[in-house]
Amino acid sequence: MSVLPRSFYARPTVQVAQDLLGCFLVHEINGKQLIGKIVETEAYCGSIDPASHAYKKTPRSAPMYGSVGHAYIYFIYGNHYCFNVVARSKNEIAGGVLVRAVEPIVGIEIMKKNRNFLPSARPECFAKAKCIKGISNGPGKLTQAFGISKDCNQIDLTKKEKLYIIKKERSEPIITTKRIGIKKATDKLWRFCIEKNEWASK
Repeated sequence: MSVLPRSFYARPTVQVAQDLLGCFLVHEINGKQLIGKIVETEAYCGSIDPASHAYKKTPRSAPMYGSVGHAYIYFIYGNHYCFNVVARSKNEIAGGVLVRAVEPIVGIEIMKKNRNFLPSARPECFAKAKCIKGISNGPGKLTQAFGISKDCNQIDLTKKEKLYIIKKERSEPIITTKRIGIKKATDKLWRFCIEKNEWASK
């Protein structure tokens, strides 16, 4: 499987948000690989989208105006980081895709530790596979589980180095809904999930 090239991200943001579903997010940290299948995304489309950070250019949102295929990481609610991918067509001045949730594939024990999932505290729970569903089923949970923080901001995701996304063909259907946690442009159906996937956020 190959790393997604820059040309993948140089397309309409809404299309990239859909096509990222099923691909694998990889973070190589401390000699270990953490891998998750992307199961939920949201598109944010710059100047036409008042819900987007890129609606107006600021020092924080500047990466969304930069080269596609780079990471855009921001801190929110004084609580957690969100991982985004800069993506837009040549006709757009800015745009990005928020990766909202992934299905853990490799490095699950590390993810549990990163998320403070302590088996000793809930031994009856960890006997059941369903207990890991809370590890990465939301944008803040995802970044904590994967150890993604501000030092990943603007990383080139098209290089197979620290943080990247691997191409994977998706066979499952997807569903489209309104985006979560916004107050503007609430009519846009720009949230995408793999249908019936149990690791999507609530």
